[in-house]
Amino acid sequence: MATIRQLTHTNGLEYLQINSARSEARIFLQGAQVEHFKPTGKAPLLWVSSADEYQPGTGGIRGGIPVCWPWFGNHENSDWPAHGFARNKVWDWVGTQVEDEVVSLRFTLAPAQFERQYWPHDTRVELEVVLSETLTLKLTNINLGNRTVTFTQALHSYFPIGDIHQLQASGFANAKYVEFGAGPYPQEDDSVSFDKETDRVYTQLGAVQQLHSVNGTIEISRNNSQSAVLWNPWIEKSQRLSRFNDDDYLQMVCLEAANVREDAVNLAPGQSHTLSTSIRWLD
Repeated sequence: MATIRQLTHTNGLEYLQINSARSEARIFLQGAQVEHFKPTGKAPLLWVSSADEYQPGTGGIRGGIPVCWPWFGNHENSDWPAHGFARNKVWDWVGTQVEDEVVSLRFTLAPAQFERQYWPHDTRVELEVVLSETLTLKLTNINLGNRTVTFTQALHSYFPIGDIHQLQASGFANAKYVEFGAGPYPQEDDSVSFDKETDRVYTQLGAVQQLHSVNGTIEISRNNSQSAVLWNPWIEKSQRLSRFNDDDYLQMVCLEAANVREDAVNLAPGQSHTLSTSIRWLD
């Protein structure tokens, strides 16, 4: 029988521990961040740096799936926080449903948590997390105001890949990407390998990608998203990142469901938009 416990980390962050016949997971209320997901009988599907100390207000845990909202990356106003403010705020756990050992949890970011100097709009943002053999996240925005709002967003997923030198990421044919401010470049091959820092923002991208690693193959699918971010910091940037070990780049890669660049969302009054991603082991 599925169980859900609300617990407190030694450093003060509250989280939910979820166990069912299908999987186990941890979700931190700060950022509504899925930090751990493991299907029963299989390896964990998410990576977290051992250098993270799980401190409140530090920009999200370095791993799992931080929620980047209401913008992704650096804002055009350089003194605004990178990746928005949602990952630093404590979300409300507002509902749970369990059916056939599939656990669905809903979270919302209360308007009182909005930083109005950055986001003066009347919107509602919700996250649904569905736990079975597959992990699914659904990020919904609802425009409650009388003006169109525009935002970018990403579900900043970190994956365990064992050895970056042996990783092949596939499913990128016919897309375009921007990297380090240059481009867009056409994606000539379906697959991508890694031998240097990679920080690509893909657009016009198909709905399914795969990570073929020494740990197995992870499939990542997206809905209401034609853009995604593929990231590995490599050697030099790893030494500059906070809460990240110098050799962590060997063990992880990010492939993030997103709405960025020309895929930014323009949400008219009364409309809603749901970005979703599903993650699973194929073998």
